[in-house]
Amino acid sequence: MALIFLRTAIIFLILLTVMRLMGKSQVGEMQPFEFVISLLIAELACIPMADTSIPLLYGIIAIVTIFILHQIVWLLDLWFKPMKTVICGKPSIVINKDGIDECQLKKNNLDVSDLIESMRVAGYFSLDDVYYGLYEANGSFSALENPDRSTSSLSVMLIDGGKADEKNLELCGIEKDKLDAFLKKQNAKLKQVLVMTVNGDGRVYFQKRGEKYKILQLEVNGKW
Repeated sequence: MALIFLRTAIIFLILLTVMRLMGKSQVGEMQPFEFVISLLIAELACIPMADTSIPLLYGIIAIVTIFILHQIVWLLDLWFKPMKTVICGKPSIVINKDGIDECQLKKNNLDVSDLIESMRVAGYFSLDDVYYGLYEANGSFSALENPDRSTSSLSVMLIDGGKADEKNLELCGIEKDKLDAFLKKQNAKLKQVLVMTVNGDGRVYFQKRGEKYKILQLEVNGKW
């Protein structure tokens, strides 16, 4: 029984560590240790029920072990505040007054497309609709809304992480020569651009890596 307790504790710690390293996109709405507990309890409950050669007591001991570990983690979180950061992580500010923080996105195994998707779910359809955006420790997205937001149409991605989206360029009626001329005017090469979006009115959100974003204008011919 002591061996089962020890092996279950080791698996719990390994899964918790792996989930923390995998980043917020793998966690969803639960805290990492809660997600690990859900996985373990489901698996540990199924094994003794499906395999009659395994004593039922073993499954009960393992599940009780998980409960004890959950209580220990909860107490550590309650009594020692720094442990909350170690166990659950902390919020990551991915949008600030300068624009998108690429470093924070990478720390959480996210990219600009993931960020834009999270913003759309939250009801924001342009990157400058918010002053500050962050991912909470449980992976949910929160934002401080820009009171001057004036989104009139859906923004589409033209450049993501230094790569042009050919389909969206065609959708917007922007040829490669026109994009190259626009980038040259901004003294930027394609690989230097973190993100570039445009809406139906030709309003462009443009940000070079390591620089503050700009709101520019570009003629578009597409309709969406």
